[in-house]
Amino acid sequence: MKNRILIFSSSLFLLVSCGGGGGNSDPDPISSISVSLSVNNPEVEVGQSITLNWTSSNADSCIASGSWSGEKSISGNEQVTIINSGINSFILTCSGASAISGSATVDVVGVTTRIDITNNIFSNRSSDCADYVENYASNVRDLTRVIDFEGYVDIEAFDSYCNLLSDNIPNHDFNDSSANFRTDAAEKDRVFVISRSPQQASQNTPISGQTWDAVMLNGVVADVKSGGCYYPSEPRADADGNTEAGCPQSAQWRLVPLEYSTKFGADIHNAHVQPDGTYHYHGNPNAMFDDNPSGAGSPVIGFAADGFPIYGSYILDSTTGTYRKALSGYTLKEGIRGTQTDSNPGGEYSGIYEEDWEWTDAGDLDECNGMTYENQYGYYVTDSYPFIINCFKGNVDSSFRK
Repeated sequence: MKNRILIFSSSLFLLVSCGGGGGNSDPDPISSISVSLSVNNPEVEVGQSITLNWTSSNADSCIASGSWSGEKSISGNEQVTIINSGINSFILTCSGASAISGSATVDVVGVTTRIDITNNIFSNRSSDCADYVENYASNVRDLTRVIDFEGYVDIEAFDSYCNLLSDNIPNHDFNDSSANFRTDAAEKDRVFVISRSPQQASQNTPISGQTWDAVMLNGVVADVKSGGCYYPSEPRADADGNTEAGCPQSAQWRLVPLEYSTKFGADIHNAHVQPDGTYHYHGNPNAMFDDNPSGAGSPVIGFAADGFPIYGSYILDSTTGTYRKALSGYTLKEGIRGTQTDSNPGGEYSGIYEEDWEWTDAGDLDECNGMTYENQYGYYVTDSYPFIINCFKGNVDSSFRK
């Protein structure tokens, strides 16, 4: 009996192992794909090239992704230029008809070498933004908050324009004890497009609160016009009916920040902070140029939204052969503003409102606070209204819109 059982069991085993007697065989086992990817240098300066080498097994095709792209051979090498700072990830995925796809990744760190412009006095007077192409950095402090910031400015040039990228942190300390910032300054990354050959338009364009007026070469924007005005019905208005904020776009009797008693809380660089954290100049930045000019005068310290350069204050007077500051063509009106009403502050013209000033061509500069000097039109920093710019001679680039 035992022998019969053993023989039956053996027969049963053979049937099962033959797949039920159907005659079919198992498919070939699925193979896996191995991919090897390496780089000759894991850290290079932005703009430099690296060489990627790769091999694979059991693969029919490969695809690149991440910081490179396209179909690749199943083995090979390729030179790739690093264009971004920070981590650049190169991924290679290979596949085959009867195989599980495989992939490999290698990271390359792009390093940007920057020129330190902390507290630098500039010297270049070129009106072509391409002559400032470089990567810049600064290390400064918010003096009141005792917080350190790292600023950056990157300028790149193309055929007809430049890009200026910055985090809007100045190249000097800010928020000293004379300031009264309503908001803390913060990094604000922006990209501005600057024309390399700006042209004067058929008519001037007024500055407005909808556009940044200029960007300085230290990366900080200028925003000369204030949001304050004579508006006695505004809850925040002072005893004279003036408010630093809350005015409608159509409001008249706009306050001039640097002429107003509080100076809008500006620091010694004639700058303060908007509600979104943007540090911005209303007048002479007291930085980037000094009182010791050379050559034809003060250097370029920025570019207006229409592409024309902004110079420091000094020019070389061809008549006297000495340096002096460029003079605004605006003068303070004489007399009184009229009777005080809800729409008129009354009193004598004192300079605290834009309407207290009129362009009389009394100085060197035109109604926009610019002039053609040494065969180049540009705007100039002045000690009196309008301080930097009052209108645009050229066409404003859309990148300066807020």
